[in-house]
Amino acid sequence: MATENFRLKKQGTQYVHAGAEPDPSTGAIMTPIFQTSTFVQDAPGVNKGFEYARSQNPTRTKLEEALAIIENGNYGLAFSSGVAATDAVIKLLNPGDEVIAAADMYGGTYRLFTKVFERFGIKFIYVDTTNTAAVENAITGKTKLIWVETPTNPMMNITDIAAMAGIAKKAKAWLCVDNTFASPYLQNPLNLGADIVMHSSTKYLSGHSDVIQGALVMNNKELRDQLYFIQKSCGAVPGPFDCFLVLRGIKTLHVRMRQHCENGRQVAAFLHAHPKVDKVFWCGLESNPGYEIAKKQMKDFGGMMSFTLKDDSQEAALKVLTSTRVFSLAESLGGVESLINHPATMTHASIPREERLKTGLTDGLIRLSLGIEDPEDLIADLNQALA
Repeated sequence: MATENFRLKKQGTQYVHAGAEPDPSTGAIMTPIFQTSTFVQDAPGVNKGFEYARSQNPTRTKLEEALAIIENGNYGLAFSSGVAATDAVIKLLNPGDEVIAAADMYGGTYRLFTKVFERFGIKFIYVDTTNTAAVENAITGKTKLIWVETPTNPMMNITDIAAMAGIAKKAKAWLCVDNTFASPYLQNPLNLGADIVMHSSTKYLSGHSDVIQGALVMNNKELRDQLYFIQKSCGAVPGPFDCFLVLRGIKTLHVRMRQHCENGRQVAAFLHAHPKVDKVFWCGLESNPGYEIAKKQMKDFGGMMSFTLKDDSQEAALKVLTSTRVFSLAESLGGVESLINHPATMTHASIPREERLKTGLTDGLIRLSLGIEDPEDLIADLNQALA
């Protein structure tokens, strides 16, 4: 389906056809996997747009076009992982620059910031980004980047992206939003004023727990060129087969996300009413402090949530974590299968306990990634595990 001169109005149609023009040499409807390390040139410097696969690859180029389309951006870049994409953003900075970062964030991002980049003289200031006044008070003349997740991992806190964009613009800093938990189907930060959107494409974009990859999307050409230079020079690029897998996953993103959201609604309601459950952290609950902002900037509320038991101990949590039969105990999220996770010892173990407790991440917190199974089976599994 040729779409160059035909504007696709509906999101789902856009996802199916993003970056998926038929191959001009064969008519193949699926983007070919160009499994090659180099490209023959007609003369030195005279080529067909491709020289060496670290710099460019046709399969990756199609994926990067698709990433830009689904995030309503101008430019997309694919990386070997979400952490590699994050790494590229921080490499825009210089020693002495400051970053305001969300206090509640993925443990791998915190580890990258504290254990790698702090050694190079970049200062990270951790702030509750749901509090716009706190962010404004943290701004200094050295602030070059504001880094937020929304919803956050794992506490499901919601940051007002438009408000953060206003603060960043006033400070002449970039705003980067980790949009992994929401996916482009539910939230488009560039529309709200963000400069860069980051995804761990491993999660919802791929959707099948079979690839590690990351992505950045932006509108500014100069910013794109800087990030492309880092991508090419540092070499954290995905292989063509991995790009093919993410392109395939994007085609069904809208269908999967609808079921993730429906399962989120039903499981959150079940947990909220369960006598052994204390708190449920899901941005679709009206009791969530960020509910109104989430309703404003998101299309729906997603399939990620966390909860604590009334016996908020690690021992009680572990009994639940090891008793499920449909939910699999594993790290990661966003796949078609449901996962259950213990952040304190798994995804967020790299964050010191005293720092975790400040954000409410207790030793008894349990995180769920709702897949696309039938919700009745998910609820029955959690019910027997809680029993």
